[in-house]
Amino acid sequence: MSTSDLLFELGTEELPAGEITAMAEALCRGVTTGLNEHGLPFGTAHHFSTPRRLTVWVENVAAKGPDTDQHVVGPPLSAARDDQGQWTKAAEGFARKQGLTPDDLSIVEEQGVERIAVNVSHVGAAATDVIPNIISAAISAIPVSKRMRWGRSRDEFLRPVQWLLLLFGDNVLPLELFGLRSGRDSRGHRFHHNEPVAISEPCAYRETLREARVLVDSEERRSRIAEQVLALANQGEAVSLSDDLLDEVTGLVEWPTALRGSFDPAFLDVPAQALISAMKTHQKYFHLTDAKSGALLPTFITVSNIESQQPAQVVSGNERVIRPRLSDAAFFFANDKRVTLASRQERLGSVVFQQKLGSLQDKTARIVANARQVAALIDADVDVAERAAQLSKCDLVSEMVLEFPELQGIAGGHYAKHDGESAAVSEAIESHYYPRFAGDDLPPSPEAMSVALADRLDTLVGIFGIGEPPTGSKDPFALRRTSLAVIRMLINLGRPLPLNTLLQSACDQHAAELAPDTAEAVAQYILERLGSWYDDDDIHISVVRAALASGSQDLYDADLRVRALAAFAKSDTAEHLAAANKRVANILAKAESAESATSPDPELFVEPAETALYEAIKVSGDNLAPLLAERNYQSALDQLAQLRGPVDAFFDTVMVNAEHPAERSNRLRLLGELRALFTQVADLALLSSAAE
Repeated sequence: MSTSDLLFELGTEELPAGEITAMAEALCRGVTTGLNEHGLPFGTAHHFSTPRRLTVWVENVAAKGPDTDQHVVGPPLSAARDDQGQWTKAAEGFARKQGLTPDDLSIVEEQGVERIAVNVSHVGAAATDVIPNIISAAISAIPVSKRMRWGRSRDEFLRPVQWLLLLFGDNVLPLELFGLRSGRDSRGHRFHHNEPVAISEPCAYRETLREARVLVDSEERRSRIAEQVLALANQGEAVSLSDDLLDEVTGLVEWPTALRGSFDPAFLDVPAQALISAMKTHQKYFHLTDAKSGALLPTFITVSNIESQQPAQVVSGNERVIRPRLSDAAFFFANDKRVTLASRQERLGSVVFQQKLGSLQDKTARIVANARQVAALIDADVDVAERAAQLSKCDLVSEMVLEFPELQGIAGGHYAKHDGESAAVSEAIESHYYPRFAGDDLPPSPEAMSVALADRLDTLVGIFGIGEPPTGSKDPFALRRTSLAVIRMLINLGRPLPLNTLLQSACDQHAAELAPDTAEAVAQYILERLGSWYDDDDIHISVVRAALASGSQDLYDADLRVRALAAFAKSDTAEHLAAANKRVANILAKAESAESATSPDPELFVEPAETALYEAIKVSGDNLAPLLAERNYQSALDQLAQLRGPVDAFFDTVMVNAEHPAERSNRLRLLGELRALFTQVADLALLSSAAE
């Protein structure tokens, strides 16, 4: 089979760094999908991207798809021929649909019914004929944030398209898009090699452009940037190589060159987070810290898109650019400190949190009330939690946070410390937004935890209570992330704290009229998030559902049950007991509830297995009670595992639906006690074999 490599490059004006990789992946996916749809076998597919190009290279694409013969069966013969033996409209339509005439029809018998049929031969697609259409469709399917037009053209794309390169082997395939015709010319680096670059064949693409100062492989550029940045750090210094910044810088350059600059050490009087934000968010600089103390250093590393012969000039330019940003941060910080954090409370009244839920001042009052109650439950200092809650949102109306929104909480902590608030209050203000994302730090103190929980519980019940829960992909108040944060905090508290009690207390603080079932709805929503929470630990959803079936509203307790059950579910005994519990649940579901609500009468037992199971249940019940009191669910499940033998023997030898009504009722009550015993820990009937 003859094959050639396929290479397509879409050359554009500079694309947004955050969208480049996804666009290249989508283009590659569209091309390979199109090749598959046309029956063209191919080898490995690669995608490349820089700020000025999206590229797909597919190895060993077949020059022609295989010819195929297809046997197509149509309607019954009774509908295909009339009484005179002539083909009907149905037969003619069937033949026409296959590109044939009625003369090509044959008759076959399938399952005793005569039908018309045809043999259709399909000539395999020629790659050179279909590839241009495949490319065109793949480009149209690229997801972009906003399309634009340029010049007089009606064509649309994220940025103006400047050139098209399309090769199949060493031949150019014709393609007309965006008012351009495809060729074999790419473009070199905008400054180092600003001229067309001819590509002889697809496999030469990367090296040819490398010579033109373009690294088309984004992973190679990313690795080179990381190596260069790390190499510029001196001994005793550490570089913050955050993945998000590294990815963004990779999408901004074609020929990266890392350079080291510095700024006035006087700026270090400003909170480090503000300086880091100015460098990272606004200038895409990597900051450096002292390797031992972690203190920010007055230096930075920038990645240039040119390899300048006068690097000192490039560094000087970057130092001039960053100075105004740092000066702004210093000005805002100094200006904000002219008034106390507490004096900003009144201004919160003019900032709407949510139209139906009032202002940020209203929300603060609710957070204060909630924080006091949570603090009392977790043995935190109530006065510290209350004071931190009172000041928690005041920095939202500061100049620093208005300019640098990512400093909310952080700025408040600094201002509180400046105002003479205690270290505990300052820390709680700064960290009450934790955890901000998956894997982020938790609030470090019980007081901070109290404010963090109070804030999130208020948001959850408020938004749910006014009938605006998340729907589909829309979650404007980030309630999914908020719920996961609540889950993580309550579990990590390491103490019982009923969720429904916390939620009802949060509901009680609202002056707005909330839906009557708000607390229950929010609790259910949070519990539903546990599936994705435990998915990260490879714990099957059936384990979570089985543990929650105990009715526990305490997430710490639920976590202990889930983890114990996850370990137990891997045993052979768990599978047997799960099957037995399902059988018991099905039997009881069909029986009258009254029959299984009272204890069985040992005098009515007929079979030895009945007596054995009854006695085993009593022993397990006695042994289970202290284990449940200690929340020792692993040992509790081990205790229940000892019932496997008596349970198996019961079902092997005892007919539950006995003819005698008294015996049947007594056996149902025995099974009711068995099920009640198990569900004190978890409902094993809900365990799935997939949990293993």
